[in-house]
Amino acid sequence: MDNPLIQVAPGLMIWTLICFGITFYVLKRFAFGPIQRAIDERRERIRQSLAEADRAREEARGLLEEHRALRARARQDAEEVLAEARRVAESMRERVREETEADRQRRLEETRRQIEAETQRALEQLRAEVGELALVAAEKVTRRSLDGAEQRRLIEEAVGELDFSALEAAER
Repeated sequence: MDNPLIQVAPGLMIWTLICFGITFYVLKRFAFGPIQRAIDERRERIRQSLAEADRAREEARGLLEEHRALRARARQDAEEVLAEARRVAESMRERVREETEADRQRRLEETRRQIEAETQRALEQLRAEVGELALVAAEKVTRRSLDGAEQRRLIEEAVGELDFSALEAAER
């Protein structure tokens, strides 16, 4: 049972080694170099891609931090604007309240002055009418007409005797 595949045949061995050497030389010269260059180029592209990925990651991290800082600053700015708006609104509300109160006081004072002026005018008119009535009554009592000076004197006496203090007190 001699198997021809396991028998050592020196001629076949030599030819196998020669074919192997030629194939190795051809592969080394024409295949291994380009394959090695392709592997080296691929390795370099992978290294560059990893470096770019690291740079992109760092840049993304920086942008994220910058975004967070911008959001925080925007939030703070918004709070400051809101606080300022509240202060302005409160100031305006206070100013309107003060202006309204001043206007109300001014109108009250103006109304008081008008009432006093009207009361004084009414009292003057009442005094004049009382004087006229006193003059008519005096003419009827004395049955004669009085001259201007005597009329004046009688009117002033009659008005002086009248007590207008109750009317003036009621006014106040």
